[in-house]
Amino acid sequence: MKKILIGSYILIIIGIIVCINNSHLFEGNSSKAVAAGEKLYKKNCLVCHGETGKGEGANAGTAINSQKFLSSVSDKDLYNYVKYGREDTGMPAYGPRLSEKELTNLVAFMRDWQTEEMKFDVPKTIAGDLERGKAQYNLYCLNCHGEAGAGKLKMGTALANPQYLKYTSDKQMWISTAYGREETRMGPSLKGLEGARQLKKEDITDIVTYIRSLEKK
Repeated sequence: MKKILIGSYILIIIGIIVCINNSHLFEGNSSKAVAAGEKLYKKNCLVCHGETGKGEGANAGTAINSQKFLSSVSDKDLYNYVKYGREDTGMPAYGPRLSEKELTNLVAFMRDWQTEEMKFDVPKTIAGDLERGKAQYNLYCLNCHGEAGAGKLKMGTALANPQYLKYTSDKQMWISTAYGREETRMGPSLKGLEGARQLKKEDITDIVTYIRSLEKK
């Protein structure tokens, strides 16, 4: 009888531990950061990026709530995007407006959208033919992203933007081009994926090489 009671107590204790773990009681700091970040997002970002972060705001805004995007960027990347913004676009620099704590809280909120960590098959070296990349860009990307990466309102990101080029790596550009962003007009381009464009890895590398060359201009 005594053994049965001890066993019951052990089961109860295990059950309590499991319930506590599942109730996120020990996520106080991160939960507070996410909650604080949500308030900041609603005040500063919702009008462009939308209530769900999928770019459905009244003004033009990039889809941030994308598993492909979030799997390709670090918290530091998100921090830089928000802090430094994109000059001459609708994305202002929030560094002068928000404290470091507020910036990190906003990043915590955006990161909380990520539900899976996706893996991408990316070439180790991204160095292609610039001229061929320009031709491919003009054929496949210009319609949305504009001539020489100037961007188009509510169509495509300004790829020639100095902040975009400074804080976005070649690998990230390659992933965006190859895999796109789900539920947006930026579909995948890599051959074998379900996209309108079926480009080889070399084609995408050439395009990224061309986009990177815009930095010098």
